[in-house]
Amino acid sequence: MTEKPYRDDATAPNSSQQATIRLAHYLAQSGLCSRREAARRIEAGEIFLGDKLAKHTDRVTLAAGQRHCLEKLFYQGEPISPPEPHSYLLFNKPVGIDCRLLKDDPSSLLHLLPQDKRLYPAGRLDKDSRGLLLLSNDGELTHKLMHPDFCHSKCYRVTVERAFTDEFIHALRAPMDYGHGQVRASQVTPVSANSFEIILTQGKKRQIRRMCRHLGYKVTDLCRTRIMELTLDRLAEGEFRELSRAQIAALKDAVQL
Repeated sequence: MTEKPYRDDATAPNSSQQATIRLAHYLAQSGLCSRREAARRIEAGEIFLGDKLAKHTDRVTLAAGQRHCLEKLFYQGEPISPPEPHSYLLFNKPVGIDCRLLKDDPSSLLHLLPQDKRLYPAGRLDKDSRGLLLLSNDGELTHKLMHPDFCHSKCYRVTVERAFTDEFIHALRAPMDYGHGQVRASQVTPVSANSFEIILTQGKKRQIRRMCRHLGYKVTDLCRTRIMELTLDRLAEGEFRELSRAQIAALKDAVQL
């Protein structure tokens, strides 16, 4: 798939001219973080353009016909690498893998990722949960998938420690406040006496476990089976799979990229 041209300027870079791009946009393209997070890091004084503290109004110059920045950029004293071609992987996360990319944690997802790419999870699963995880170095896509304002659906298969009642299912479907603000499931469907499928468009930390605990039930297994239209589709636990071009295009279209 060909890269979309930069939209910060009236003309895109070509073999005979250079172009400039907003600094926050370039940082997102580099995979460092989302554009919004880049703006926060610039504001916090964590980004340097050459030997000067970067400002929100700074623009960087791209090499003619390329996405590489001609200036030297640094984040917390470390040079920022130029953008890599975007990669998009699905991963079937097992229980026990921590989605935080912590180098010193042997259970970290970081140690399972391909070493030739800087990939980040687009949303997390807690260590005790399993299932579908999307990994990418596309900062803009990751931001839109993770931010609660965009309300993208995710489906989970949940098992609790004992058979539940009809009242439990009705309570899951209704607005609830377990102490971290009001939450609500988009859809809840019983599967067996003690398991159900639940679709969320919110992304609060440990939301399903806390909803169940608030109603007096303990989750014993939680598996994410779908992110928007992406599914596990026979992806074995612990394995990765690249998204197809059609899946990437559909995903970008869904988040309006």
